[in-house]
Amino acid sequence: MSKPCTRFPAEWEPQSAILIAWPHADTDWAGRLGEVEETYIALAAAITRFQPVLICVADDDVETYADIRLRSNRVDMDKVRFITVPYDDTWLRDSGPITLREGDGFRLLDFRFTAWGGKFEAGRDDLLVEALAAQGVFGDAARQRIDFALEGGGIETDGNGTLLTTWRCLHERHPDASREELTAHLSAWLQQDRVLWLDHGALEGDDTDAHIDTLARFAPGDAIVFQACDDAADSHYADLKAMADEIAALRTRDDKPYRLFPLPWAQPVLDEGRRLAASYANFLIVNGAVLMPAYGDPADNAAAAVLAQAFPGREIVQVPCRPLIWQNGSLHCITMQLPEGLV
Repeated sequence: MSKPCTRFPAEWEPQSAILIAWPHADTDWAGRLGEVEETYIALAAAITRFQPVLICVADDDVETYADIRLRSNRVDMDKVRFITVPYDDTWLRDSGPITLREGDGFRLLDFRFTAWGGKFEAGRDDLLVEALAAQGVFGDAARQRIDFALEGGGIETDGNGTLLTTWRCLHERHPDASREELTAHLSAWLQQDRVLWLDHGALEGDDTDAHIDTLARFAPGDAIVFQACDDAADSHYADLKAMADEIAALRTRDDKPYRLFPLPWAQPVLDEGRRLAASYANFLIVNGAVLMPAYGDPADNAAAAVLAQAFPGREIVQVPCRPLIWQNGSLHCITMQLPEGLV
């Protein structure tokens, strides 16, 4: 009997739901909880226009509170499902499951989550996929625990066997591994036959060590959307220019250049003198739409126009995300898509 085909789907393929976790007073959001709740409400409202959202809650009190807030803001509660599960924080792009299609079923890759190299406490987050699977959230999908530190925000696939990632992030997690060794691991676990590495690109205020989802993303039709910087006086200019040159040199499976969509650069966002990472590349693709982080900057609309070109036929929905970057992440970082049929 032949083995079932196993594949890592692209984010723009059909989805069953988006998985998020509600912020509460015992997470790192406590200092600005009211502000970030507004972002989560706007996010839930945007997602439920297109598909269901699964919301992790820490306990019954958090669920009751979240339910009241969402209902009072007229979110479509028929598309909301709450799941009680312990978690340290709400960065589900990195603590949630990486899902492969395996024949007619699914395999959940449960990598070790170390809170970006041990920067924060993550004991409960590291057990999140196991806890959700134990509750039957993912049906009969197989869960594969992999003793290797890897976050969902650190990898990007085109759904056709090509992975995009950054050397800085993977080398930081695994300093003793060579690029060849890391390529072999990623190829085997994620069912990829090409791994494209970027050596440049990093944002101030990003504590993930240059996650790819803050820098460059695949789009359908052999395209790459990436965060550009056109301000020569900005501290990011040289490195992002070098990254743009790297991306321009990449080739598709057919040995052609990718179609490139550079995103505009937002004005610096400072918090008590600390630069925050306001990246437009941290967008989320859902069924029929692209949800993009908006920062209250004049470049917001220009970024929406670029995404409309890169994702023709999809509605571009701006979600206010300025509160998120206070904790060094944005829209894509707090979400994880679940492929159609998984839940």
